[in-house]
Amino acid sequence: MEGWDPNTKSALTQIPLLATRAGPRDGAAWTQRLKEEYRALIAYTGMNKANDNDWFRISAANIEGTRWTGRCWYVHNLRRYEFDVQFDIPVTYPATAPEIELPQLDGKTHKMYRGGKICLTVHFKPLWAKNCPRFGIAHALCLGLAPWLAAEIPILVDSGVVKHKDDEGSSVES
Repeated sequence: MEGWDPNTKSALTQIPLLATRAGPRDGAAWTQRLKEEYRALIAYTGMNKANDNDWFRISAANIEGTRWTGRCWYVHNLRRYEFDVQFDIPVTYPATAPEIELPQLDGKTHKMYRGGKICLTVHFKPLWAKNCPRFGIAHALCLGLAPWLAAEIPILVDSGVVKHKDDEGSSVES
């Protein structure tokens, strides 16, 4: 964690590490892993709220916990930009990190793959591999999605590629 900014380092150290090495095909062990995932997500969300840094809502979209959906947002120039977020848990999880998708931004930046999957290969995936199975969904959001939003959304907004919902409404009415 050398060279990391203090806020990221502080956030990461407060997210509980996971212990169970289990994926969606592992039955009871997967259920235990899901419990650990929820504990880490609850801790991360609570920490964000306590620091007035609440920026996402996410939940399992199916009973198996293999599909996750929600909303994330980023505040730029005092305006909140909201996006749908979704991902599937890979069969090889936790050895393989989930591919986080922002479908509304599909094709709007080069740092994204087809289907709206954000690019995490260069910086995040080696970190995930090094910390398997201790990292989970909360860590992917903290170290993957959050920095991606911070790097990409201001550029997309300033270049006019992403518009605020209030601006979209006024341009349609004109």
